[in-house]
Amino acid sequence: MVSQRPFWQRKSLAEMTAAEWESLCDGCGRCCLHRLEEEESGEVFTTCVACKLLDTHSCRCSDYPHRKKQVPDCIQLTPEDAAGFTWLPATCAYRILAQGGQLPDWHPLVSGDPDSVHRAGISVQDKVISEEGVNPDDFEDYIITWVDDD
Repeated sequence: MVSQRPFWQRKSLAEMTAAEWESLCDGCGRCCLHRLEEEESGEVFTTCVACKLLDTHSCRCSDYPHRKKQVPDCIQLTPEDAAGFTWLPATCAYRILAQGGQLPDWHPLVSGDPDSVHRAGISVQDKVISEEGVNPDDFEDYIITWVDDD
């Protein structure tokens, strides 16, 4: 019996089912961090300030089904927008696959373990703070650089 390659190796992002698409999320939580854009240069800086809905330990949204209602500017990732995913971290499966790459060994779909992203040090687990404790005018004081950001 010949084993079939996993769906993320057989399908384009646009061909994936909604469940397959959602399963690409590794649970790192980095997309839920506030970013600041320098107006003149367009350079984007990531902060260690997380959306109020991010559980900073599990790195999952505490109200994912209703997030857009609670956080209107929450960006919903879709296959149609994949070409513009350059703002996502270089480790993000959506970005990796959109650019024709392969999922890393620590990705939960590859490892079979949802905690592998935390053990690999990719996630924001216990490394960020909620926006609820920070004045938005002070976000620039919380700019950080992840080792694998590009």
